[in-house]
Amino acid sequence: MLTALIDLVLHLDVHLMTLVQQEGSWVYGILFLIIFAETGLVFAPFLPGDSLLFVAGALCGLDALELHLLMPALALAAFSGDNTNYWTGRLIGMRLFHSVKGRFLKHEHLEKTHAFYEKHGGKTVIIARFMPIIRTFAPFVAGIGAMRYRHFVLYSALGSIAWIGSLTLAGYFFGNIPFVKHNLTLIILAVILASFLPALIGFMRHRLHRD
Repeated sequence: MLTALIDLVLHLDVHLMTLVQQEGSWVYGILFLIIFAETGLVFAPFLPGDSLLFVAGALCGLDALELHLLMPALALAAFSGDNTNYWTGRLIGMRLFHSVKGRFLKHEHLEKTHAFYEKHGGKTVIIARFMPIIRTFAPFVAGIGAMRYRHFVLYSALGSIAWIGSLTLAGYFFGNIPFVKHNLTLIILAVILASFLPALIGFMRHRLHRD
């Protein structure tokens, strides 16, 4: 399973193009579900959201997908996932956490996200959009008690539009430049690394302060 996931991430352009060829317009629904799941299901932070958006944008540049359909659909998916996760946390958050603790939900992920809220407040929902794992737990923690819904929904809408727009348009404008196209695996790895970098810096600072 791990090998298949690594192959999917590293050759996302090939797999997504094959999916477009096989499924046609249904691919918009499939991408909607993937983006929704990464944000809306607290046990699915492993899905390749950032790199998927970049590659989907690049395929729009090749006219394999329609940018004016893709961006609104995925922004809605991200926003819907956020809100599903928020209300999951609001209604059954702590009970769910304790019932599956150690299997799908890790206590350190919850603690890191809560610490992020303490430092950045409501902006966490927007900032977390660009940070894998934390973006999955941020709405869940907000629902447990970190933020009122009327504040959350505004930050969620802004964050969803910013995340989908920036990465999809980056792929659209730069994904088909010859250098990028011929080194797409390295670009995808760079996108993943850049996504994890803020969390890694935060972890290192925490370790240094603790030591």
